[in-house]
Amino acid sequence: MAASIYPEYPPQVTIDQQEFLLSNLKNWSVLNGLATRPSPTFVPTEVDPSGSLATSAPVTFFPSLFPRNCFNEARVIQQAYNQLYAAIARDRTWLKEIVEELIEVDDFIARLWNVHLEVEKDGYVQVYECFANLAQSSSDKTIQDLSLGLFRSDYMVHQDIDDTTARPTIKQVEFNTMASSFGGLSTKVSELHSIGNLTLGLRAAHIAYGPSKSNPPHPLCILFIVQDTETNIFDQLFLSVTLESTHQIPTFRLPFTRTLDHTIVSESAHRTLIYTPPHSPLTAYEVTLLYFRAGYSPTEYTSPTAWQARLHLERSAAIKCPSILTHLAGSKKIQQELATPDSPHLARFLSSRVSADVIERIRSTFVTIYPLDHSEAGKTAVALATDAEKAVDYVLKPQREGGGNNIYGARIPDFLRELGDDRRKWRGHILMELIKPPALRNSILRNGEVKSGDVIGELGIYGVCLWRNGKADERGWKDEGEVLENWEAGFLLRTKGRESEEGGVAAGFGAVDSPCLVDL
Repeated sequence: MAASIYPEYPPQVTIDQQEFLLSNLKNWSVLNGLATRPSPTFVPTEVDPSGSLATSAPVTFFPSLFPRNCFNEARVIQQAYNQLYAAIARDRTWLKEIVEELIEVDDFIARLWNVHLEVEKDGYVQVYECFANLAQSSSDKTIQDLSLGLFRSDYMVHQDIDDTTARPTIKQVEFNTMASSFGGLSTKVSELHSIGNLTLGLRAAHIAYGPSKSNPPHPLCILFIVQDTETNIFDQLFLSVTLESTHQIPTFRLPFTRTLDHTIVSESAHRTLIYTPPHSPLTAYEVTLLYFRAGYSPTEYTSPTAWQARLHLERSAAIKCPSILTHLAGSKKIQQELATPDSPHLARFLSSRVSADVIERIRSTFVTIYPLDHSEAGKTAVALATDAEKAVDYVLKPQREGGGNNIYGARIPDFLRELGDDRRKWRGHILMELIKPPALRNSILRNGEVKSGDVIGELGIYGVCLWRNGKADERGWKDEGEVLENWEAGFLLRTKGRESEEGGVAAGFGAVDSPCLVDL
């Protein structure tokens, strides 16, 4: 951590003032829905077997200081980041090259790619009717489809410890293409401490689907695919309740493990996805949009049935958020390919879509990221990662969403030794330079306890992007697709104790926060 660049903060409070703040924080949080289900480590399952209790979401006492120039820059470039990852998800040839490097070493990535290949055999379903004629101009079975991305690009403030006069900058931690959580609760924590609206993206995809394709027509709905036990349910409910109450769109939650019990894919050419709510079995709905808040971790695919469920959903006509290709585009290997020194890929994907200045602004958010392979960059990475003194400045990341998967600093050499001499296993990871955030202090309420001390903040910028996928055939005909909707959709600040190596709130490491912008 770099030295502090901030004014003295937060204000000192007496014991009585802290108790007053704590009481108001807990009461306001529950009253306004800034809440989660308690984890079993806080409230044992035998105490709450029905899962009916709620508790304040982990939250900071004070909004944390954050440089205004960094905050504004992160928001300004989000639309270009949306364009970048939509372009990556549309480039199946390039994705195939990347995935094939990982198939031997990462079974989860391999299985996701196989889902794509299985759907491609049947052909992706056309749902955007005004492009039907364009689709029919090719004999290839793969017909372009719509995809929705609710993205979140995560950053830390970086301070050059060798140049104390340099202005702080933002450096990207990761880009999330799936289950980008806390978009709902982030709006509430800002209210607590004094909206970008992701629901508009869900609504845009719902509308783009068009009328029912069933005969006779079914009522339409959006379906959230969720985990069986979800502590972060209230964040998701902010989105679904808004869809219902503000936009009058029927919205349901379906546990991923119950997918095959309550949905069918029609045998018609449209391959519509039909959902029958178990509480209302006489009414069947046609699903316009699948919003995945589950299915991003290998631990959720413990049986062949889980993979059958993912394939079942992917081959349907429902728009996916994300599609299987967008899911794969979020792998750490993609981030490494973009950020490795002298990488040409950023310019290749964006040069026809944004200005050269914007491309350089995106490039400036990267820290150095290396592969662990046989390339020259990979050899450099191996030398760094196996040297205990040099490894302290790096983090080793697998191709995983969610918290708790990274290996930090001095632990890296031992971890690699445990993997053994088979370097194929090493290739499933990337080596990323650690970001050096300036020192900051705050107090965090989590699981009923207040802890005060040094903290680190991670700013997430949400983005909404709806695009039409392109394709090519053996005759040279090519349709590159197009972005139909694209906007920056708000922000989330997560704060963790300095001693914590992870920042995921739902994973049990951080707290939701809001920025107090300062000019430095």
